[in-house]
Amino acid sequence: MKFRRKPRETIDINLASLIDVVFILLLFFVVTTTFTRETQLRVDLPESVSGSPAEDQQLKQLDVAISAEGVFSVNNRILPKNDLATLMEAMQKEANGDTNMPLSISADGKTQHQSVITAMDAAGKLGFSHLRMTTVEAAPKS
Repeated sequence: MKFRRKPRETIDINLASLIDVVFILLLFFVVTTTFTRETQLRVDLPESVSGSPAEDQQLKQLDVAISAEGVFSVNNRILPKNDLATLMEAMQKEANGDTNMPLSISADGKTQHQSVITAMDAAGKLGFSHLRMTTVEAAPKS
């Protein structure tokens, strides 16, 4: 007895609508995603009993922050290298050659002394004359 076989139908999946949905999802995620870049260093300032607050916060000032690991940042821009030449170049670029601009050095309380000296050396070589060291006021001891 001979059975007749039915010719097999080829099954095709239409991928056009699936590709459309994937592209729409991709577009949605690209548009709704926010890209934030953390550029600030976490600096725990040392305490000081004697000191005075800054008289006037001028509009334009140069801020050099040094983390506990010795990473430099100039006006909240982290430097790629932690050497004197890179620091001087970044300070000169931010100051636009204005050495009368006040310079504030905010060093972490646990940073190595050499990093602070490097920042002060860069300021001295560039000719900055208004230098501040940032601290927090110490709590009075009872």
